[in-house]
Amino acid sequence: MTSPRLVITAGEPAGIGPDVLLTALQRAFDARIAVVTDIDVLKERARLLGIPCRIHLLAKDDVPQPHKPGVVHVLHTPTANPVVPGALDTANAHHVLQTLNTAADRIRDDLADALVTAPVQKSVINDSGISFSGHTEFFAHYFKCEEVVMMLTNSALRVALATTHLPLRAVPDAITQASLVTQLNIINQGLKRLYGIAQPKIAMLGLNPHAGEGGHLGREEIDVLVPARDAARADGIQVSGPLPADTAFVTSTVADADVVFAMFHDQGLPVLKARGFGTSVNITLGLPTIRTSVDHGTALDLAGSGKASADSMMTAIAEAIICTGHTASRQ
Repeated sequence: MTSPRLVITAGEPAGIGPDVLLTALQRAFDARIAVVTDIDVLKERARLLGIPCRIHLLAKDDVPQPHKPGVVHVLHTPTANPVVPGALDTANAHHVLQTLNTAADRIRDDLADALVTAPVQKSVINDSGISFSGHTEFFAHYFKCEEVVMMLTNSALRVALATTHLPLRAVPDAITQASLVTQLNIINQGLKRLYGIAQPKIAMLGLNPHAGEGGHLGREEIDVLVPARDAARADGIQVSGPLPADTAFVTSTVADADVVFAMFHDQGLPVLKARGFGTSVNITLGLPTIRTSVDHGTALDLAGSGKASADSMMTAIAEAIICTGHTASRQ
């Protein structure tokens, strides 16, 4: 089988994206890897960190040779201003979005099989006047997907989210029976496609404390979650719950599940990250491609210091390669 073709964005140039990417690519990966960033930023960061590597310019339509440790092939996307590690610059926000567009274009043009992303700084993009809520939403819009699902995974757990980057007060209104049924179908199909799981088991958490306690602590479980669960089961999906979130992660139901379906961002992710922060991977389900990402932010205070861990980036690259193998075997 030919090595999968990966395209990797380096994220916010003032953050640790360039650092962890350069460090990760010192390792061997069975893939053809194209990196989208400003080549001068990468060269300067390698010099600053003392990372020995050969950085080569890649033409727009070229696919690099199989990866060799310490060799980086770059699709040059210039920043507007010089980059200082740790110092955000709104003038460079467009550069960040252009790297995402360039990477997505390679997927669209069949020049890449999977997409890996380093962290971006949402605040500086929005401060520049561009509305941006995150990678997940960006790629959903680019690929014209009506619904996608954010899932994080590590060696201990997988957690998918019914809502992502929303204020807590907006969460209940964003959860409907129709949206949950759609998301459960996306999760079911995603685990089959990306991991080869024949019949995924999904453990759904409740929204309210004690999963509503029979309606005394909220009726969303009775009026929305249970009907969605039953509709998904009628579609042949194995889904349990809704389970009380405070005890779900210590039950055999979750232990036996392939994924936990949490209702909001901070319901499931703290548990997952406590069990494997730095080695977890963010995966977008429902896209027409494989997309993985690191589980951390830009860590501006660590940029250029040599103290940033590349474990999550290495895991994200490895996970993308694993997933390409499962998708290729199902085509």
